[in-house]
Amino acid sequence: MRATLMYGAGDVRVEEIADPVLQQPTDAIVRVVRTCVCGSDLHPYHNVPAAEDGTQMGHEFLGVVEDLGPEVTGLKKGDLAVASFAFQDNTCDFCREGVQASCRHGGFFNTAQAEFVRVPQAAGTLVKLPVGEDSALLPSLLTLADVYGTGYHAAKRADVNPRTTVTVIGDGAVGLLAVLSARQLGAERIILMGRHKARTDLGREFGATDVVAERGEEGIARVRELTGGDGTHTVLEAVGYQEAYEQALGVVRAGGVISRVGVPQYDEGPIGWGMFGRNLTLTGGPAPVRAYIDQLLPDVLDGRVEPGKVFDRTVSLDEVPDGYRAMDRREALKVLVRP
Repeated sequence: MRATLMYGAGDVRVEEIADPVLQQPTDAIVRVVRTCVCGSDLHPYHNVPAAEDGTQMGHEFLGVVEDLGPEVTGLKKGDLAVASFAFQDNTCDFCREGVQASCRHGGFFNTAQAEFVRVPQAAGTLVKLPVGEDSALLPSLLTLADVYGTGYHAAKRADVNPRTTVTVIGDGAVGLLAVLSARQLGAERIILMGRHKARTDLGREFGATDVVAERGEEGIARVRELTGGDGTHTVLEAVGYQEAYEQALGVVRAGGVISRVGVPQYDEGPIGWGMFGRNLTLTGGPAPVRAYIDQLLPDVLDGRVEPGKVFDRTVSLDEVPDGYRAMDRREALKVLVRP
């Protein structure tokens, strides 16, 4: 099969590799119908060391079940299903407590930008979709694999509700879907911090009431000006760089919550008196998107929300390296891949 491999920073190739096969009785083999490039894929794209052997890439996909291990229940060959970016049995104690990304028998996908994927713990990972391979809903359904569920996780962990004001830091796909999620949870004031007009226009469509293009101290001052000097009750940080975290500290209101879902590219950050003295809460983490799919799916199927609007470019599998370049150059928000 053809698959995407990364050989070093900026070096993405599509090559022929062996087809995946069942390894455990709980596995499934899925033929990929849609996959995509994630903003988090750009982190290794920028800095991963060169290696003689490439590393497979991709963690978001939906597709058709081609083969099943004997212990897989609830699925059959031919089913179209979406997978969460972390695989899980969905039955262990952590899964039952709603943190499926920490499943005792789980892990994370890194092979989805390919023609086929082996899915461990298939019964707990794959969610059957009641549409066909040619459905116009596929882009929106694909967002359930990661970015929609991650944006929702940011808002949910921050306890966004009609009484809370919200700042979203980052105008990538996760940030924009955090805006959508905050609106779904009832927030009436949502400030989006982003500087790419095409993206922030989509953010306004999703529910942002204000856009702040400034960064750093200027951005902090602007948010505080918009909020009477106080900042917002919640901050949803969808970038992952320390500058974004420090910006979150600057715009959050006393007693507020910072919810981080951007994959952090730093190990240390201010957590001293600036946080303690203001009674701030820090939360977030890898989204247990399997915990949210059943809840988010009906609105997607009914067309009440269209999270798939974050995809603004479609490429073939062979064109995936071009997709990485487009996202890295900010020429595309999020690239959809049709193998």
